[in-house]
Amino acid sequence: MKKSRILIVDDHALLRRGLKSIIQCQKDMEVVGEAENGKVAAQQAKTLQPDLVIMDLVMPVMDGVEATRLVKAESPQSKVLILTTFGTSADISRALEAGANGAIMKDTPDDRLLSSMRRVIQCETVLASEIEHMIKNEPPPKLTKRQLEILDSLARGFTNRDIALQLGLKPSGVRVHIDAILAKLGAATRTEAIAIAFRKHMLDAI
Repeated sequence: MKKSRILIVDDHALLRRGLKSIIQCQKDMEVVGEAENGKVAAQQAKTLQPDLVIMDLVMPVMDGVEATRLVKAESPQSKVLILTTFGTSADISRALEAGANGAIMKDTPDDRLLSSMRRVIQCETVLASEIEHMIKNEPPPKLTKRQLEILDSLARGFTNRDIALQLGLKPSGVRVHIDAILAKLGAATRTEAIAIAFRKHMLDAI
């Protein structure tokens, strides 16, 4: 039987050891690497090409959101399961937008943890009920009227120059607004910001 290759990413060595001991007892899984932060995780993902990355959300050097984005870039076939103790719904939403395939809590019982891992490896999306509830009830970020206008224009495919002419702004002013929009939405790119806006129905009233 071919074993699924697992990379464990967490800044707590004790938790990594605990996860490793659980996984190594399974006939269909093996731990091929460990990382204490997101930067190391991305490097290891490129080298190891794991089937699944178990990713902590809050870590030094590089958090789980940015690490997920880089892991997906370095090893596109790798699945990512966020395993977290805490973190805002915005953080988890950002991780999902970055490519994570699921998110569960660290206090999940071992049998459910292993089941979630197997489901994610099989291309399912897995969200713990409390995380799903938290995301569903997360209020959308508050943007100013001008920021919403610019975000709507971005969604319609307008360039910075188009938006500047349309709204009577300087292109540099448009860039400042876009930077603020990305920061408020926790998005790394315009495409990601637009996806978040549509998912949260932020442009429905525009």
